[in-house]
Amino acid sequence: MTYLPVDKMKDSYGTCYLVATPIGNLEDMSFRAIRILKEVDIIAAEDTRHTKKLLNHYEISNKMLSYHQHNERDRSEELVEILKEGKSIAIVSDAGTPGISDPGAVMAKRCHEESINITIIPGACAAIGALVVSGMASDKFSFYGFLPSDKKSRKQALEEIDKLNLTTILYEAPHRLLKTLRELIDSIGDRQVTLVKELTKIHETIWKGSISRAISSFDERLPKGEYVILIEGSQERKEESFWKGFSLDEHMAYYMEKGISKKDAVKLIAKDKKLPKREIYDYFMK
Repeated sequence: MTYLPVDKMKDSYGTCYLVATPIGNLEDMSFRAIRILKEVDIIAAEDTRHTKKLLNHYEISNKMLSYHQHNERDRSEELVEILKEGKSIAIVSDAGTPGISDPGAVMAKRCHEESINITIIPGACAAIGALVVSGMASDKFSFYGFLPSDKKSRKQALEEIDKLNLTTILYEAPHRLLKTLRELIDSIGDRQVTLVKELTKIHETIWKGSISRAISSFDERLPKGEYVILIEGSQERKEESFWKGFSLDEHMAYYMEKGISKKDAVKLIAKDKKLPKREIYDYFMK
């Protein structure tokens, strides 16, 4: 186990364990993770009801405290004091690795600030699992998690993604998937994507294709399950010059024959020709 520098260690303090848990299949739990959860004094869980199912499966009955995005900062201070008393704590999220789009990062920071021993019990992570099976470039990548909800920050994030020459990984909920795909096609063009859901579960799905095809596909059926969206880098795209020489009408016909809606085709044409969307919209709506 790796600890803080010797001169900063406090032998009387307990240890904080960040414990990765399964993202679906309960068999994806390491022997070490099970042992640590049985040994610690307290398990801080994102959702105690959800974690209870995992603990019952492995016959673990340790005390639990809630530790979620709404109480993470206040609860971290409470946990720091418990660790200073010499007790050990395990941090778990509902699924995957704590701190990756889940509570955990605040506690890690506080442990370093207070010279409290902290370590990781590695395991499942949806982002890394999806990247590995996506077939996309994995030598370098950027992880954004869930895009910001406020418009300004979201627009800035999409602009950054447009410039990245590497695979980008996003998380998205099923009820927001179509909205996000439409924003992506508007901001970065019709790139290739891999959509991964239900990894390690019975209905595991790995879908590959263009963003426009994904939009058409999910227009016909409601998305279900949490999704990982993997987007090809900006320089991985082939230069699409098929439309050069097309009139606007021919350009529109090309996209509509692919099953893309008129609204989304307007965005693609504007992106292709580097023209204002309003100009293209006004032409077809005149």
